[in-house]
Amino acid sequence: RASAAPSHREILKYSVICRLKNLKTAFEDKYGESPLFYTCAPGRVNLIGEHIDYCGYSVLPMAIEQNILAAVSVNNSGMIQLANINPQYKDYKVSCSEDIAINKDDPKWYYYFLCGVKGIQEKFGIPRLAGMSCVVDGSIPPSSGLSSSSALVCCAGLLTMEANQKSLSKVALAEICAKCERYIGTEGGGMDQSISFLAEKGTAKLIEFHPLRATDVKLPEGAVFVISNCCKEMNKAASSHYNIRVVECRIATKMLAHHRGLDPSKVSKLSQVQTELNASLEEMLAMVEEVFHPEPYTREEICKLLSITSEKFSTEVLSANTQQETHFKLYQRSKHVYGEAARVMSFKSVCDSEPVDAIRLLGDLMNQSHVSCRDLYECSCPELDQLVDICLKSGAVGSRLTGAGWGGCAVSMVPSKKVESFLKAVRDAYYTPDPRRAAMEKQSLFVSKPAGGAALFLED
Repeated sequence: RASAAPSHREILKYSVICRLKNLKTAFEDKYGESPLFYTCAPGRVNLIGEHIDYCGYSVLPMAIEQNILAAVSVNNSGMIQLANINPQYKDYKVSCSEDIAINKDDPKWYYYFLCGVKGIQEKFGIPRLAGMSCVVDGSIPPSSGLSSSSALVCCAGLLTMEANQKSLSKVALAEICAKCERYIGTEGGGMDQSISFLAEKGTAKLIEFHPLRATDVKLPEGAVFVISNCCKEMNKAASSHYNIRVVECRIATKMLAHHRGLDPSKVSKLSQVQTELNASLEEMLAMVEEVFHPEPYTREEICKLLSITSEKFSTEVLSANTQQETHFKLYQRSKHVYGEAARVMSFKSVCDSEPVDAIRLLGDLMNQSHVSCRDLYECSCPELDQLVDICLKSGAVGSRLTGAGWGGCAVSMVPSKKVESFLKAVRDAYYTPDPRRAAMEKQSLFVSKPAGGAALFLED
């Protein structure tokens, strides 16, 4: 009698077991001993709510089954030794007695790891960290918008806490890892680290900030989320695109505050203006139309309107890698943020109320989000736009870029009964015609289910 095909869960479990065995073997070959424990931290896909976490607004991601795994031993060597299963990532070691230096201008993989190490060291004021030997393995495609770098930071923070016999809640770990990733120069808002620690299997999460909390969001039955990589990489720490958007939102915040008689020096996030004014998102969108002109603002215009000097603008508003910027699109960026924040709450409301046309409504919100990311926030790229268009033509009810953008992945909501035909159509239209994409297709096109959060487990 023919046996049934293995389930998704069985395949996943087998894959994790194989990776752990390979990781243990690599660790023993490298260091001549067995690991003491393992940590893992998942990547994520943001279903809706792009580029608004650093503005203080809620986002709606889910953890994915791809993750970062690390094998660790603790010793008295006085060194932190790092190695990676992937030979393209070089080994690195640093003395436990040295101040951990992170080069923002050269974002190597081990600097992300050291962000997590340094975050825990500074949290607890540890003068000399425990010696550690680590081997890392990642199944998240790098620079794809699925948060491989933040997962690495979270994994490192978790293992450093354990190796130094400290203890923190998941919320505290998420907040520390969000803060310490800024050592590499990325001014993120905390979504990636929050979902990596607070995720639960089988559910997406509404992540809210100030204070940080996560609420289950039950996704509708009858549809799945498919991730597709456009195969254009974008490392947000290696470019200024991301931080320019952060700065534009910061400037827009101060301009709106000034317009409404608030002290601009007291606010830095667009959500704070809404809170101070006790206004709705619809009222904030109307204010954007009233206050800003669509043409880019110059430095001189901004300084004049805010009554600040150019020097103060450079030191207090701009970031290190945006000092050269001369023009800022305040209307477009703030309109996206307030509109996207409203779409997040609409998405959750549909999931909670479960109307009969929930899948269509959620798809519409995803499509609106992509248009806003493309046209107002300008964080898409031709490859992503082409891929989203193909996904919609192949049967998705909604499709949008996910992650920072300028490359990376799209996420599509696909009726369950159409998944196989959808995958074939996207494969044939986007991946097969291009040899480079075709070679990457197995890691670039896949169904994802909500996975669990970061975890630590001992060597058996």
